[in-house]
Amino acid sequence: QVHMVESGGGLVQAGGSLRLSCEASGSIFNINAMGWYRQAPGKQRELVAIITSGGSTIYADSVKGRFTISRDNAKNTAYLQMNSLKPEDTAVYYCKITTTISTYWGQGTQVTVSS
Repeated sequence: QVHMVESGGGLVQAGGSLRLSCEASGSIFNINAMGWYRQAPGKQRELVAIITSGGSTIYADSVKGRFTISRDNAKNTAYLQMNSLKPEDTAVYYCKITTTISTYWGQGTQVTVSS
């Protein structure tokens, strides 16, 4: 069994910051990529950022320079530091962890940015 807990979402004014966390526990081994995705109402889920086991990162163009993804391998935890938030960043943010044999999704955490 793998259990994933996301935290850090909330309501923030435009220009503010939030830090999301995603911790995986249980029978999870050989984690490769850890990533964050988001889904706004009426829109498809989209990639926000990915970090590989080697530390390489990929960001959506819309968040480059504002968001930073990181990971703590010892804690099986991924983080997403979000700065200079905009109303268009409002969405449910999901964590995704990929191992050599499976993929796991978190339950999602709501991020709301007011103008």
